[in-house]
Amino acid sequence: MTAYGSFPGARPRRLRTTPAMRRMVAETRLHPADLILPAFVREGISEPVPITAMPGVVQHTRDTLRKAAVEALEAGVAGIMLFGVPEDAKKDGAGTAGRDRDGILQVAIRDVKSEVGDDLVIMSDLCLDEYTDHGHCGVLDADGRVDNDATLERYAEMAQVQADAGVHVVGPSGMMDGQVGVIRDALDQTGHEDVSILAYTAKYSSAFYGPFREAVGSSLKGDRKTYQQDPANLRESLRELALDLEEGADMVMVKPAGPYLDVLAKVAEAVDVPVAAYQISGEYAMIEAAAEKGWIDRDKAILETLTGIRRAGAQMILTYWATEVARTL
Repeated sequence: MTAYGSFPGARPRRLRTTPAMRRMVAETRLHPADLILPAFVREGISEPVPITAMPGVVQHTRDTLRKAAVEALEAGVAGIMLFGVPEDAKKDGAGTAGRDRDGILQVAIRDVKSEVGDDLVIMSDLCLDEYTDHGHCGVLDADGRVDNDATLERYAEMAQVQADAGVHVVGPSGMMDGQVGVIRDALDQTGHEDVSILAYTAKYSSAFYGPFREAVGSSLKGDRKTYQQDPANLRESLRELALDLEEGADMVMVKPAGPYLDVLAKVAEAVDVPVAAYQISGEYAMIEAAAEKGWIDRDKAILETLTGIRRAGAQMILTYWATEVARTL
């Protein structure tokens, strides 16, 4: 028998002895209300179209989107982020379809609103990349560069039509300088003071977006490095954060989530507004692919990654597993 007080006096393992004990002392908990479901709705299809790089995720028809929204609500998911996928023939250099009151995204917002009302937070992607024939998040100038200020004018128009359709939250994702302020003014001047802005504050130029471009039928030529952030930079995100808050952001987001947990933690420490993180298509695809090969335990890996994002400071997580995970929590 060892003497009282001899090594080891502290035994942290006592708090890991049983599942009940571990559950009781857990510092981070996932809840369905932490989760937001990104969903794609495609114009001109009669059946959902599977996204090959994202097993289990589809481009929805209007009808199946309604069903997905109801399922998310019933599972306890907090919100749904909608992305419109127009017919290729409707794409042009200015992304006109994104500002059309009868464009696919605006129609989808009305569809979901009629189905779930205010019981599910309806969010919309506010960006031009789905609607431009060149695939960039803004309009181009004569030299082929994204014209920041001309793009802001388009964003203001998009905010108005999305708000008119009944959206609760707009998510400007284009990383244009001044976008939050211009959108806030546009909403306020058209009687939409109650529509919130989820700012894509730190959106990095990432290799993990690949499957998403299939999901939205992207026509991208080139890259987005002149407006999305350099993965090497962290302080730059804090500067973007300060600007977004000054311009009126109600919530802020870090995207992608997994490779940028350090950025997420810094942002969460610095603000007193809700913080979101987007577990993006490449993060999803890696887990699904490795699980399909039998290399990892799919369900445990999903929960572990989401817990890590939550632990780093995200109060809201956009994830394609939102409904599935919410049902298991």
